[in-house]
Amino acid sequence: MSHHHHAIDYVELPAPRQEMARSFYTQAFGWQFNDYGPEYTGIRGPDPEGPEAGGLATDGPTQPLVLIYSDDLDDTLRAVLAAGGTVLVEPYDFPGGRRFHFTDPCGNELGVWGPAPHPNAHH
Repeated sequence: MSHHHHAIDYVELPAPRQEMARSFYTQAFGWQFNDYGPEYTGIRGPDPEGPEAGGLATDGPTQPLVLIYSDDLDDTLRAVLAAGGTVLVEPYDFPGGRRFHFTDPCGNELGVWGPAPHPNAHH
């Protein structure tokens, strides 16, 4: 399964109590997880060998956070600003890529993530 440019790709759910959330989703839906420590748990997608479908985060937004994939994070950032979005969290690196958060004109917070830039790329 591959990621598609500007498609909804991942959803993070607030879970200040990780064990409670994991227990609920395991019992209710049979979900399985990837452990990343006490503050973040990845939700495995339908194919255990495929990409994650989302995550459980102990901190961050208090509502579910939709993440959109981008082939070119900097270009998408410019497009979000040009369309009237407001950047809340400037682009930052994380294991596996880069991302930023923004609000749309209705006040909804979303995130955009993309691959880490090539080591020889110039910004």
